[in-house]
Amino acid sequence: MLKKEIQDNIVIARLADGKTNAITLETLKQLGDIVTEVNETHTLKGIILTGEGRFFSSGFSLPMFLKFETPEEVISFFTDQEDILIDFFTCKKPVVCAMNGHSAAMGLILAMASDYRIVKNHPKIKLGMSEIKIGLGLSIAQSAVMRFGLDSDKKFRDVMYFGEMVDVTKAREMAIVDEVVEDEDLIPRAKQIISLWIDTPNRPFIQIKQSLKADTVKQIKRALGEENWKETLSTTLLSRDVKATLAFVQATMEGPKK
Repeated sequence: MLKKEIQDNIVIARLADGKTNAITLETLKQLGDIVTEVNETHTLKGIILTGEGRFFSSGFSLPMFLKFETPEEVISFFTDQEDILIDFFTCKKPVVCAMNGHSAAMGLILAMASDYRIVKNHPKIKLGMSEIKIGLGLSIAQSAVMRFGLDSDKKFRDVMYFGEMVDVTKAREMAIVDEVVEDEDLIPRAKQIISLWIDTPNRPFIQIKQSLKADTVKQIKRALGEENWKETLSTTLLSRDVKATLAFVQATMEGPKK
């Protein structure tokens, strides 16, 4: 789920779902509603996406994935997910991701879909994409957003193929994040970036951002219409091997039962 508050005419959307802030369809729909609200409300300057506790987000809810039983369920989920991710990626106002903790999988994809990425300076925070190690690829929109955010086929290769979780210093070196800041500066710096970009005469940021992301959005929509992504995703997520791996990862995250 998302907790929403407004500070200084900026929406702060805070991921808050258990200890890892896993993302469900409900979370995505809440995020989509926030994007619509910001786009349609002139006084709102932009969005800060952050999290509660030690995690920004571990990614999609594994129990949600494990409940998928038919191709239709998988296709329905990802149809909604692709639309919401595109809307978030193209929000008219500035979007800053303020990563308060560990960020992986869909958590990092949402960060890449943002216009600017800040992470809290802490030696234990890890960021990365480990999908390749558990047998998962990316959807069409996810892949395009990651590639856009990393701004290099080589960086995209390194992040996706190796599947490593890196610390904040390495993440800055790899340009996964734009800044590393102290905890007390995380939200204030995010607010500063949003105000810097939007508080200008006539708000040209809106047109510039639309132009910057237009080609990527066209590519996503064309691929969604032409490629056989529905069968690929449903076959992958319903495969016995992937389900077994996801169940093992989920059990590991929950820890030993008392």
